Amino acid sequence: MNNLGIHLRLIGVAASWGATWSWAREIVKTVPPVTGAALRFLLAGAALLAWVFAVDRFRSIRALDGRQWLGLTACAAVGVFLYTVLFMSGMQYIPAGKGAVIITLNPAITLLVAAWLFGEKLNPVIGLGMVLSLSGAMVAVSHGDISLLWRGGVGAGEALILGAALCWSSYTLLSRVVMKGIPPLTATAVSAVIGGLALVPAGLVVDGVAGWQAVAGASAYTWYNMLALAFVGTVLAYAWYFGGVKALGAGNAAAYIVLVPIFGIGLAAWWLGETVDASLLLGVVLAVAGLALINVGQRRGR
Repeated sequence: MNNLGIHLRLIGVAASWGATWSWAREIVKTVPPVTGAALRFLLAGAALLAWVFAVDRFRSIRALDGRQWLGLTACAAVGVFLYTVLFMSGMQYIPAGKGAVIITLNPAITLLVAAWLFGEKLNPVIGLGMVLSLSGAMVAVSHGDISLLWRGGVGAGEALILGAALCWSSYTLLSRVVMKGIPPLTATAVSAVIGGLALVPAGLVVDGVAGWQAVAGASAYTWYNMLALAFVGTVLAYAWYFGGVKALGAGNAAAYIVLVPIFGIGLAAWWLGETVDASLLLGVVLAVAGLALINVGQRRGR
């Protein structure tokens, strides 16, 4: 029964991360993207700091040295500041479901760069998974006409989300070096707070005072989406995911990430009424198959 609860929570993690696309899509309809990103991480960072305090009374934060603070600041710049600005901005232009498919490129990009920088070994199964993930994203982005990719038929939204994927891959690789010896919860909390604080002045520069006026005048529905994005899609999902890693191992817990684009497209269609055409369905099938093969290939490599 305990294992059943862990597996159910990991499904909840995939559903929460899939829902972040719909929540963000709704937020940027009324709140400018950079201001919305700042508010998301200020709320999430405060909750994560409270969690760190409950765990160790901030002992792990006080133990950080100058090099670790510098590294976490770099992680925050790439994985919170840049990633979230690109993510929230991209949601202004493209449907949530399409964004969920594009972001499946993360594992493939990360593994390719890890093989180049760290000598991480690839194998034919991982290679096939990468090809399928890339194919799925290309089909989804081009609406099934891949020739659009070199004819300039891809818009700003797709480019912004691809940039977000590159930022997240960079953050993942940077974390491998920076976060050695730092508890994952502490590293995530500090990065979230640093990124959130940096986003506040950026929001004032980009969105002006009108951005925070939009927050003050936001409807209950917008606040529901913001609180869900900050607390469910960030804090609760993090708690459940790393609980799964602790109980089942990183490989078994990571396998559930395959479900994220399925939930992303399904929730966007059900909740936002987004159209799911044949090209998007084909894209998600290819992307999910690619993610599954990458996961299998990594297990074989280990």
